[in-house]
Amino acid sequence: QVQLVESGGGLVQGGTSLRLSCAASGRTFRPYAMGWFRQAPPGKDREFVAAITWSGGTIYYADSVKDRFTISRDNAKNTVYLQMNSLKPDDTAVYYCAGTYSSSTGDKLVAAPTYDYWGQGTRVTVSS
Repeated sequence: QVQLVESGGGLVQGGTSLRLSCAASGRTFRPYAMGWFRQAPPGKDREFVAAITWSGGTIYYADSVKDRFTISRDNAKNTVYLQMNSLKPDDTAVYYCAGTYSSSTGDKLVAAPTYDYWGQGTRVTVSS
């Protein structure tokens, strides 16, 4: 069993930055890819933010965060990061990390059902 634990959320002013972390533990962790999704308000579908393949480092971003957010991974620490710059009130959401063992193309990695494991989420609130 794999556990994913997000951290780094909080309340910030617009225009500032946050870095989210997602640490994996449990069984030997060798996912095909890791992704970040966000959900706001509760009950709405989770929106794709970014994804990265674990071995090759291929990266995908949603258009809404491109040039502001950066996803990265540290294989040795089994951790994936999301650096969020120039935050906007529209970025307010609960952010979830997720992992998949299935080899998938980019069009699948932007879809939540592709992912096998999810963290509990970390809340990001951006004030105007």
